[in-house]
Amino acid sequence: MARYGYGMSVSGTRRSVVASSGGGLITTSKAFNSSGVQVGDTITGDIPVSWVEGESNVTSVIFANDNSVTSIGNYAFADTALTSITIPNSVTSLGNYAFQNCTSLATSTIGNSVTTISDYSFRNCTSLTSVTFTATSSVTSIGSYAFYQCSALTSVTIPNSVTSIGNYAFRECTSLATATIGNSVTSIGNYAFRGTALTSISIPNSVLTIGSGAFRDSDSLTTATIGTGVTSIGSYAFYGCNALSSVTFTPTSSVTSIGSYAFAYTSLTSITIPNSVLTIGDYVFKESGNLSTITMGTSVTSIGEGAFASINISSITIPNSVTSIGSYAFNSASLDIIFCYVAQSAFTGSNALPTEGDITIRARSTDSSWTAGTGLTFQGNTNVTVIKNL
Repeated sequence: MARYGYGMSVSGTRRSVVASSGGGLITTSKAFNSSGVQVGDTITGDIPVSWVEGESNVTSVIFANDNSVTSIGNYAFADTALTSITIPNSVTSLGNYAFQNCTSLATSTIGNSVTTISDYSFRNCTSLTSVTFTATSSVTSIGSYAFYQCSALTSVTIPNSVTSIGNYAFRECTSLATATIGNSVTSIGNYAFRGTALTSISIPNSVLTIGSGAFRDSDSLTTATIGTGVTSIGSYAFYGCNALSSVTFTPTSSVTSIGSYAFAYTSLTSITIPNSVLTIGDYVFKESGNLSTITMGTSVTSIGEGAFASINISSITIPNSVTSIGSYAFNSASLDIIFCYVAQSAFTGSNALPTEGDITIRARSTDSSWTAGTGLTFQGNTNVTVIKNL
């Protein structure tokens, strides 16, 4: 049943009025079915909550063009059969769920005065192939779930006016292969692009935070460039991006933390962790079986549990900045040599090394915490050789 808003019924009566915008001033807004018959009430001014919600035969709308329409209410067009929508330039506010479940909606043009794409605005518009923002767009935020499950959407250009992309904003947009993120975005929400068809992503320098699971399970993603401004990469940010083979940080990277499982189950072959990074979370690179080359930044203080477990490295250099190494941190069967610039006390967890196979630890010649020798037992391995020659 359609909702009611502003003290009026939106079920209305059907009027035999042919949909025509003409060329002159239009002072009222009307919705029509495919035969040009009006559906619902004639509206003067702002579009009310649930205006024609649930009217499954509504296929088109003509908005007043006298600048009287400044807002579109929550659920105003939800569950209708609209095929396209152009939001007038007079509109500044777009309500939550405004076009939710408009499964026939193919194109949407966002007027230049809209400031927010509210939560769930276009959720489950499964035929939506095109979203167009004007060159002078005023949109500053894209709300949570705004385009969730818009499975036909293939590309989106987020305008430079936008500063935040909400949680789950483009999640399960399974055809979304291209996303251009504007240069004013400062935050990418949790799971914002999870399960998309993106093939590459460039995070602009304006972005400060990449949310948890932001690009998780985007199976076609092969390359990611992390902008200079990013300070944190959330847990699971690129988890399960099975095709991801390249992640590039800028030389002046600001990343200080990489969250748990952020790059687990990827196809990375090498990674250079920038000098700005202080903490590497638990299982960050777990099961990235092609990862054979790691350059660790000189500021890392903490390496989480299983951070480099089950990868393909044969050697690793641990910088002298590290003070904490978690359990199973280097538990990779291929590992056979560690260039260790830290004292034994930095290994705060257990079984940080692979439990089978020979391991050589090259330690600093001046580090009294290490004793040179062969056949030693350390961190779960009984075949450790320590050489003090660094």
